[in-house]
This record gives sequence, C-alpha cells and structure tokens, in this order.
Amino acid sequence: MTLKLVRLELAREPARPQGSAHHGYEIVAPLKENGELDAAEWRKKREACTVRRFWEGEDDRRGHLSHIGSGWRFHYPGEDIDEDDPIYKLGSHKLAPGEYISIDEDDGERHTFRVMSVEPV
Repeated sequence: MTLKLVRLELAREPARPQGSAHHGYEIVAPLKENGELDAAEWRKKREACTVRRFWEGEDDRRGHLSHIGSGWRFHYPGEDIDEDDPIYKLGSHKLAPGEYISIDEDDGERHTFRVMSVEPV
C-alpha cells in the first residue's frame, strides 16, 4: 500500500461554468487498488495524510485528512472542528481520474470537485 497524491479541481457550477483549475485540493491518502480510501492504512499513516486547499485569491490552507464520528473531513491546525471541511461520503467514493466528490466548504456551500489525477507520493 502506497500513499497517493490526489488532485481535485472545482467542477462546473453556475458561478464557474467551465470549472476551475485554480480552486481545489491536493490530498495525500492511502488508496486501495480500486481507488477507495483505505481506512486501516489511514490509521497507521494519519500524520502523512495531508491536504492543501488552494483557492484563487486566498492563501493556501494546509491540514490533515481526519475521521470524526462517521465522516471524513479536512482539518486545519488552529481551527475549531466546526471549521473543518466535511467530505460527502468519502468512505464510499473512488478517488480515480474523472470521478467526482463533494466537499462542504467553510462558506456553507457544498461544491463538487473532479478528480484530475492520482499519483504515487
């Protein structure tokens, strides 16, 4: 099992009908062969499971992939858990190029992101 670098970019939405390569996330996480998140490996390597949120016009935010209760989320140091970015059904999604995933941003909106690439770390 190796860690993978997953790049997510904002998918099409009314404000950005073409999507955006300038809005997204880069995640380091352990994936199974089928592209699903490997929760058992995450528990062993959680410190290495990082996230970088990049958003045009804003400073990058860096944090960790975390699991709280029944959900996966991005947690950023120095922020309350209420400010985490929950990831909609990450445990059952495949992180493979061309797939989509939804994340609840701290602006209260759910945005959809397209998996652009998955590479070994």
